[in-house]
Amino acid sequence: MTDLTLPASLRAPLRTPTDLGADASADISAALTTLLADVFALYLKTKNFHWHMSGPHFRDYHLLLDEQGDEIYATTDAIAERARKVGGTTLRSIGHIHRLQRLLDNDAEYVTPQDMLAELADDNRQLTGFLRATHVVCDAHNDVATASLIENWIDEAERRSWFLFESTRAPR
Repeated sequence: MTDLTLPASLRAPLRTPTDLGADASADISAALTTLLADVFALYLKTKNFHWHMSGPHFRDYHLLLDEQGDEIYATTDAIAERARKVGGTTLRSIGHIHRLQRLLDNDAEYVTPQDMLAELADDNRQLTGFLRATHVVCDAHNDVATASLIENWIDEAERRSWFLFESTRAPR
């Protein structure tokens, strides 16, 4: 059965009812979808570095990145579901992620452990900025529920940045 053979009521776009209004729904879901693309990009880079970690601090760094990857991944469903709750849609494919992501991939054959940690610290700081910008969109539309979730994700990203930064500091 193709879409054209379905009744019009079943062919309609996904529109979850919300009291936020059409403009808010469009703005917030678009911001969340772009944010979600960045979170998936950061998740995959974190796992990439986790899988390719080497060196004398292998175990500590490997476990740190595994823990951080799990935390990052845990936010993906909440972001996507929030975009749907406010009346929008969200990511549909890896290609969609690629078109929207602002964080850069790292496909290098080899990256030193220190460079991995520094790059991830920078990416988490960038993500914090993207989270704050999304918070502004939510504030503009009085979406306190999404803003509240974002505040927790900001705290998590700042914590990851801090741990990664401290892991790259030279001993004194």
